[in-house]
Amino acid sequence: MFVLTLCVAATAMASAVKSVYNFTMKSIDGQPVALKQYRGKVLMIVNVASKCGFTPQYSALESVYEKYKGQGLIIFGVPANNFAQQEPGTDQEIKTFCRNKYAVSFPMMSKVSVAGEDKTPLYAYLTDTTQNPKFAGEIKWNFTKFLVDRTGKPVARFEPAVKPDSPEVAAAIEAALKK
Repeated sequence: MFVLTLCVAATAMASAVKSVYNFTMKSIDGQPVALKQYRGKVLMIVNVASKCGFTPQYSALESVYEKYKGQGLIIFGVPANNFAQQEPGTDQEIKTFCRNKYAVSFPMMSKVSVAGEDKTPLYAYLTDTTQNPKFAGEIKWNFTKFLVDRTGKPVARFEPAVKPDSPEVAAAIEAALKK
């Protein structure tokens, strides 16, 4: 009953929210990260996992980040263990893996749930069909990418098989950066 109450509360809160800037996450180092500090930036929020067939996308995410960060793009890696237990590590293990294997320099958040009854509020908002009908819906797998414009609104969603450095993602990023 308690979990159901939390889920309903997170969904109700997500329904009342108007942008990602209303959320605070925890960094992979345990520090609060108020997304409002990124107001005016374009954000790509990606649920990641270290033991997934899509894990090599970390390289492409890092490339995209390096290419566009000077123009205002911030990528957030959000580790989640929701799909086939493909992110079983601790935050420290995830951080070490990302740094050592893929030289990740974009911000990484603390591991959360992105699906199910214990879904973190940010993902409740991103997947809420009343708030974001064009880009919402449940996360189906690791490496789903949400592109958020400078006002904090989702403007694109790319499923896991779409590579972060694909022409369609680049076009969406460049369009969002121009606004």
